[in-house]
Amino acid sequence: MTNQNALFPEFEDDQTASEPIRVPTPPAAAKRAKAAKAAETVGLVPPDDATLALSEALPRRLRLGTSSWTYPGWAGLVWDGDHAQTALSRHGLAAYGRHPLLRTVSLDRNFYRALTAAQYARYAGQVPDGFRFVVKAPSLVTDALVRAEDGRGMQANPAFLDPELAVQEFALPALEGLGAKIGALVFQLSPLPPVLLGRMPEVLARLARMLAALPALKSVASDAVVAVEVRDPAFVTIHAAGFAAVLREAGATYCLGLHPKLPPIAEQLPMLRALWPGPLVCRWNLNRIHGPYGYEEAEKRYEPFGQVLDPDPETRAALARVVAGTVGRGQNAFVTISNHAEGSAPLTLRAFAQDVADLLDPYEAAGPG
Repeated sequence: MTNQNALFPEFEDDQTASEPIRVPTPPAAAKRAKAAKAAETVGLVPPDDATLALSEALPRRLRLGTSSWTYPGWAGLVWDGDHAQTALSRHGLAAYGRHPLLRTVSLDRNFYRALTAAQYARYAGQVPDGFRFVVKAPSLVTDALVRAEDGRGMQANPAFLDPELAVQEFALPALEGLGAKIGALVFQLSPLPPVLLGRMPEVLARLARMLAALPALKSVASDAVVAVEVRDPAFVTIHAAGFAAVLREAGATYCLGLHPKLPPIAEQLPMLRALWPGPLVCRWNLNRIHGPYGYEEAEKRYEPFGQVLDPDPETRAALARVVAGTVGRGQNAFVTISNHAEGSAPLTLRAFAQDVADLLDPYEAAGPG
């Protein structure tokens, strides 16, 4: 999996210990630098009337978005032309945040390296007031294993579900930097090693301690919710009751994860019903046709992510029913979609938004499912 932190070199200076020595820039060089910066400016494709009408048809409590925004292949779909990935990492979010259908985004890069409050604040300053971020917790806290570059587990992670690290390295910087623009703080638990799968009550107890240590969010971010996403089916099958009890006690919710490692939506709905009423957080990560270890295969097939190559209308329809049932009863919903869902996140999101809009008018919502 691509380490998204490498795409954002402009933030590295936030983590240096001291200010660098600054050399005065000659006037000619300053002009060239200004011209280069202007050339990097990223614009938004003007939304057409149909897109604007669709946006107006969706309730404000529904926020749809993608996983990151640094894809040159979105030219003509989101961007107003061809832009390098580095330019998009610096300037793309401001354009993205003006799109009428894109009202959230998943900050996945935080999974690889914890962001600082200053970095979060830079992101918050680029988007409008109604925008909300879905932020993945660092793997330092959410992965039971310390992994090699290729993803292989090397040894047990002593910081797994550590309450102090979860607060200091994730929750507090996000609160300080994003403030009211927090939508969901997502703890995505990586696949557990067999030894921990055999000791699930212990894992759930550790999860409960970590969630209990998190600071209250609502006083700063009224829409904010803590959500837990998993990669092991045991959380929503054998141990569903205990998992739901932990989430309920902490005031957290379950992140509906659409990934081949998990059962389809219908088999995850009991978890949502056990926590109802409450907000919905969903991350559509990977098309099921690629199997549980098919991320790299999907990456190769779909890049540069400008076309839908493997449409999945069944999943879109099932998720649309859940979303309509949630927002139809006045609850917030945060849904982010990856390029690996069907091939192009903006195109999938556009079709999904229409699916939801088609359900909302006649829909007599009764909650999830």
